Amino acid sequence: MLRAFIRGLLLFHIKRTTSSYTYNILHSRAITSTCRTYSNQIMEQPFEKMAEKGVPKVPGPTEASVPKKEEEQALPKLSPQEFRQYNRMAEHMNYFHENFRQTWNLLYGACTSGKRPAGMSIKAFLNVGEQFAHHLTVHHTIEEQHIFPVLARKMPAFKKELELLTQHKQIHNGLDKFEAYIQQCRTGEKELRLAELKAVMDSFGKVLWQHLDDEVEQLGAENMRKYWTVEEIRRMPM
Repeated sequence: MLRAFIRGLLLFHIKRTTSSYTYNILHSRAITSTCRTYSNQIMEQPFEKMAEKGVPKVPGPTEASVPKKEEEQALPKLSPQEFRQYNRMAEHMNYFHENFRQTWNLLYGACTSGKRPAGMSIKAFLNVGEQFAHHLTVHHTIEEQHIFPVLARKMPAFKKELELLTQHKQIHNGLDKFEAYIQQCRTGEKELRLAELKAVMDSFGKVLWQHLDDEVEQLGAENMRKYWTVEEIRRMPM
């Protein structure tokens, strides 16, 4: 009874706040202060909002969103419809994560080879770096303020100072330096040196790639079914 009452309050709050919710970010350095204004609000469709704000999205899920056989539990087999419901968050999340992987590979590939992709100017290259940092920060801000708090009600991995949020902090320790370096190159304060940029990317690359996989794995069907009913999944604010 108490759980049903709490869920009802949450859903009422979601419906009431969604219509008036606005998410306006002028540039990457204003993200934190802008999002703090809405820290107590919950978006009903944050993944769609990410797409509206230009956060990259690929056309389909990749291998990271497919549950590993060795992790499957001795539970009744899910029907195809149940699997789709339980796995939809993993697939949606991985659409965005796959684009982060692809953009990282473009930037890091240039750093390791010592030359930019053929036909790409320094300005275009720096733009890609700036957009990467901006989109990843928006993505993580939405997760921390609107998605993780809901999942943390039952899932330990999404609670404060545990696995995934700790990874966010580690990533942004390096991402802030990455963004600062890109900005210094854009303003002419520094000359772009790919070896220097590689060193910055190396400082957070390992934890970023681990996080991109871990998050999708946590949201996979076989893990989500341990904590949520199909009806609860359908009511998730995303």
